[in-house]
Amino acid sequence: MTVHSIPQMAHYIPPAFLTELLHARSPSGYESEAQAVFDRHVKPAADTYMADALGNRIATLNPAGDPTLMLAGHMDELGLIITYVNKDGFVYFDTIGGHDRTVISGRRVVIQTAGGPVKGVTGKRAIHLMDEADRKKVPEIHEIWIDIGARSKKEALARVSIGDAATYDHEFELIHGTIGTARAFDNKVGAYIVGETLVRLSRDARKPAARVVSVATSQEEIGVRGATISGYTVDPQVALVVDVGHATDHPDCDNRKYGETRLGGGPIICRGPNINHKVFERLVKAAAKLKIPYQVESDPRPTGTDARAIQVGRGGVATGLVSIPLRYMHTPSEVVDLEDVERCVKLFAEFARGIAKGDYRIW
Repeated sequence: MTVHSIPQMAHYIPPAFLTELLHARSPSGYESEAQAVFDRHVKPAADTYMADALGNRIATLNPAGDPTLMLAGHMDELGLIITYVNKDGFVYFDTIGGHDRTVISGRRVVIQTAGGPVKGVTGKRAIHLMDEADRKKVPEIHEIWIDIGARSKKEALARVSIGDAATYDHEFELIHGTIGTARAFDNKVGAYIVGETLVRLSRDARKPAARVVSVATSQEEIGVRGATISGYTVDPQVALVVDVGHATDHPDCDNRKYGETRLGGGPIICRGPNINHKVFERLVKAAAKLKIPYQVESDPRPTGTDARAIQVGRGGVATGLVSIPLRYMHTPSEVVDLEDVERCVKLFAEFARGIAKGDYRIW
C-alpha cells in the first residue's frame, strides 16, 4: 500500500460530503437535494460561488488567475417522472435518462412531492399470471406502474402530482473495505471529485496560479445540458471532466469489444478525438508523479459525457476526460471502489497545481 491509498479495512468511513451526495435524490432537472449538499460543502471554500438558470453550481478559486481551468462533474441521476394516475390509484410514469427496462419492476421508489417523500413500489403482473410468451417479454414502460398504497385516483392525487419525479430507494452502503454500492454513483462521485478538489486546493498555503472553476453540472443524463451552458459561462482554456466509466472486469463482458478496465485499477484516462492530446499527457505525468495507478481507454467518437459539450464551447476548449471504474452502470446497484475516487481527487489537484501562470502551452 502506498501513502496515496485508503486503508482497506472494514471500519473505513467514507467522506461525509460524498455520502451526503449519494443519499441526495437528484434526477435530471430535479437536482435540488444534490445542489444543497454541494452548496454546503463547497461554497465556504470558494472565492466566488454562483448558481445559474439550469441549476449548475459554479465555484471559483483564485478569480484573477490565468489560464482558466474548469473541472466538471454532473450531479444529476436517472429518475422516473409521474405521467398518469388510473381510477384505482395506480401511478404510471416515464423515464428520465437511459433505463434498462429489465430492472425497473419490483423496486422500491421514493417520489419527491410538494408534501415530502412518498414511498412506492414498481409493479407488474406476476410470473404466475403470465403465459409462456409473456414470460419472455420485456415489459414496456406503460406496462409498469408504481403502487403507493392508494385506493383511488383521488387519494393518489392528494399525495402525488403529475410531473413529480421519483428515484429508486436503493441507498449507499459499503460491501467490503472501500468497495461500495449505490443507485447513483453515476455521477455523484464526479460532482464530489470536482468539489473536493477545489476544497483541498483552497487549503493549500499557496493558491494555484490558474483560475480554477469547479462545476457540479445539471441535466447530463438528458443531453449534457448543464455542461453546455456552464462551459459558455466559465469560458475556460482547459477543462477536465470526470464521469464514471465501465469496469469490464466482470463476467459476460467481452474485452475485445469494450476494452480492459477494472475496479480498483485507478482512474481511467481517456484518449481519442474528443480529448486534447497534451491534456492527456499531463494527466498521465501527474499520475506518475503521485505514483497513482491509472488506466487508459480509447473512444473514437465524442464521448457520452459532459466533455463532448465543453470541448466545442465558444472557440473550443482543450479538454480531458477521466472516468471512475464502475460496474453495473444505470442499474439500482452500481458498484465503485472509493479508493479510485480518492485517487482522482489527488490527480485533479496535482494537475491544477502543475499549471503555471499564463501557461498556454497545454494546447
